[in-house]
Amino acid sequence: MSWYILAVVPVLGLLVFVHELGHFIAAKWAGIRVDEFAMGFPPNIVGFRKRERGGWEVLWFGRGSSVMDTSNIQNPFGNASDVPTAPPTRTLYSLNLLPLGGYVRMVGENGDAVDENGRYDEGSFAAKTAGKRIIVLCAGVFMNFLLGIALFTIAYGLGEPMPTPTAVIGTVQANSPAAVAGLRTDDTVVAVNGKAVKDFNAMSTAVTQIINADKGKNDHIPIHLTIRRGQQGGTQEVIVNARTHPPQGQGYMGVGAKVLTMHYPLWEAPFRGIAHTFDFIHQYLSIIGKMIIGAIQPQFSGPVGIAQVTQSVAEQTPVVGWWPILSLTAALSLNLAIFNILPFPALDGGRVFLVLVEILRGGKRLKPEREGLINLVGFALLLVLMIVVTVSDLMHWNG
Repeated sequence: MSWYILAVVPVLGLLVFVHELGHFIAAKWAGIRVDEFAMGFPPNIVGFRKRERGGWEVLWFGRGSSVMDTSNIQNPFGNASDVPTAPPTRTLYSLNLLPLGGYVRMVGENGDAVDENGRYDEGSFAAKTAGKRIIVLCAGVFMNFLLGIALFTIAYGLGEPMPTPTAVIGTVQANSPAAVAGLRTDDTVVAVNGKAVKDFNAMSTAVTQIINADKGKNDHIPIHLTIRRGQQGGTQEVIVNARTHPPQGQGYMGVGAKVLTMHYPLWEAPFRGIAHTFDFIHQYLSIIGKMIIGAIQPQFSGPVGIAQVTQSVAEQTPVVGWWPILSLTAALSLNLAIFNILPFPALDGGRVFLVLVEILRGGKRLKPEREGLINLVGFALLLVLMIVVTVSDLMHWNG
């Protein structure tokens, strides 16, 4: 494990922040009172809230001088941050210990913020029209969608890494079989064990097939490479004793492909970013459809799996630039958007579905207790799925 795995913290933090910011902005626009904007789940570390008379108060570890009514918190962990305070009229911005997500806690999310006459608090979520509630619920997904476009646009603006049309070596790991054999950067591999290869991927495939054919009988396997060095017209033979069990990230021979950076005019980057976003969404939905009909086996990754992928991608940044990490973050943002809009209880899409049911019933709402139960069951199922996926990711760590 390398320190690059810590890159998952700003990557996921950005996705969560942007998603919750969407809900927050939409809630403020709709005139809904927001009690708390939180990053992470409890226990609370620190909270900030603007004072009525100006300035800011800081609440450490949920400490305060008075008690806050938390009876209407729609949060699977119960009391959101346990930050004591007076009945909130200003938003509490809190940072919590468990980095598993975040939330925007609005008054009346459960539909139970009513006065003694049974009327909704005019500043509550429940008091707003169905249209406004749908906008607030979809705002997080919309922001993740915009973030995906923005990150792909930035990635194209900085330059897209492109492989060379031939099998040109870009990096040679120190003390690797390739280095021992005398391979150098900018050497072009034209054949592997006498079989011609057209590009680096073809070369890697050929080497992998040779290693797999040995079935682990040897620690090193001699591979005959035909290379062309520099501008010389002729070729020469090199024997590389490839490792069957190489260190993580080095490959069997210890070489990497040479990458060229394709730069685009600044005006073109947004169009490419938008096109890339819609292409990703189309492919993602196609994969979901194939999973549903059983055409492909369902595959999921939790925080552990995402951390592994992020580490691997972050390690490439010093070599190929910002494209990999920006593209991964954009893809995760779109993934989060699509997943959240699915009509499943406890997700944004599930809550939108309940509002649509309300519209179809002529404005008749589900009882708060029933809606809360539906969301609780959905959250429990999601929690079980996350545990199963996390255990699977841990079992396959570096596997």
